[in-house]
Amino acid sequence: MGLKVAFQMDPIGAINIDADSTFRIALEAQARGHELFFYTPDQLFFREGRVLARGKPLTVRREYGNHFTLGEETEIDLAEWDVVWLRQDPPFDMGYITTTHLLERIHPETLVVNDPFWVRNYPEKLLVLNFPDLTPPTLIARDLLTIRAFKALHGDIILKPLYGNGGAGVFRLDPSDRNLASLHELFTGMSREPLIAQKFIPAVEKGDKRIILVNGEPVGAINRVPAIGETRSNLHVGGRPEKIGLTDRDQEICARIGPLLREKGQIFVGIDVIGDWLTEINVTSPTGIQELERFDGVNAAGKIWEVIEAKRAGEG
Repeated sequence: MGLKVAFQMDPIGAINIDADSTFRIALEAQARGHELFFYTPDQLFFREGRVLARGKPLTVRREYGNHFTLGEETEIDLAEWDVVWLRQDPPFDMGYITTTHLLERIHPETLVVNDPFWVRNYPEKLLVLNFPDLTPPTLIARDLLTIRAFKALHGDIILKPLYGNGGAGVFRLDPSDRNLASLHELFTGMSREPLIAQKFIPAVEKGDKRIILVNGEPVGAINRVPAIGETRSNLHVGGRPEKIGLTDRDQEICARIGPLLREKGQIFVGIDVIGDWLTEINVTSPTGIQELERFDGVNAAGKIWEVIEAKRAGEG
């Protein structure tokens, strides 16, 4: 069953073909006989009742320096396509949010992955609030006195922008730290958004586990170990990926959150678990499937497409 698949993503020329999950998803789609189309978020627009995109037909290949070919630029009506992938990276700003509003107008007749309504309502650091017993002590606030009180209670905390991504702006403030007021001044001077603080979990030294869920079911995990002297474990800031399995606690966490993800159309999700604690539920542009495939031989992209194809066939 050949599907017409449009990818809304960042510029494809700069991606790392050994790590980029969108590239792996596109490769799998092409191997399954689906037609691919590429456009960037700024090329999505609404005109006279229709949601349109200006982009180019796409062919992909795993060749360094020659990983894609684009056809002639054309304008398409996304309502005439089978699948649209919402895959641009955050920041989760008003530009990002606007794209979810536009794509929501064609979903589910055109299947948007992940469901844009719930991507908008369940960004990474907010969906975890539905599961307070699974998460470390957490605060969302902008007021300095409130953050000070949280730090006084827990001593050692992580502070970061609520809508940040990729490890940017993540700070550990231990009991001897004196920088909270300065960081608060910096953050609030840059943005009107709140901050999120969580009690520091020492187990992060052993790694921050990324678990991949497909349609609410865990398919595997990778461990991301921080570099020496670094708190952040994100791969693009020096974290080291390594093979790891799922513990009973991981399975418990997935069993709790999986039904909600499935109900809300979140087909491809990556959750972050440190020790026994759930810290984020990534629905905007999760990564990790290429590392999982290398370590465990799990074709997560194939599992994702099996779900999508079943939904398009009216079976899901």
